[in-house]
Order: sequence, then C-alpha cells, then structure tokens
Amino acid sequence: MDANLLIERLGHQIESMRKARGLTQLQLAAQSGLTRQKLAEIEKGSPTVSMKFYASALAALGAEISVVPARRPSYEELREVFR
Repeated sequence: MDANLLIERLGHQIESMRKARGLTQLQLAAQSGLTRQKLAEIEKGSPTVSMKFYASALAALGAEISVVPARRPSYEELREVFR
C-alpha cells in the first residue's frame, strides 16, 4: 500500500474526529499546540508534515494509532463498486 495514501487516510480520520467533537481547526490547533495552518496540512494528509505533529493532533483528540494489516477488498465489495 502506498505510504502517501496511508498518511492521507490518517489526516482524514483526524479531521472526522475533530468535526465529531464539534471543534474548529483553530480550537484543535490551540489544544494541540499547532498552528491552524499546520493542522490544515495534517487534515489534508500532507506527507511533508512530521509524524510528531500528527501525534500532537491525535493526543489532543484523546486518540491513538492502531496498526492493522492491510486487506484487499473482497469480490463482493468490488462487485458493488462496479454495478
């Protein structure tokens, strides 16, 4: 799996968690010690942002990373996509 795709997915998950908690980018940035611009880069899944910054955002959300094996979609899942 492509590393950039993994980072992009992580950024989108951080954004989803922030929104689910009703926080603005500015509020989460302040809680995590980041600038709003840096948080925006994280949520876009920028591969140039240090993982330390991703970790700061996750810590402020009270979240952690869980590593699971990647899986390929099943035939049924793919069939639904191409209907």
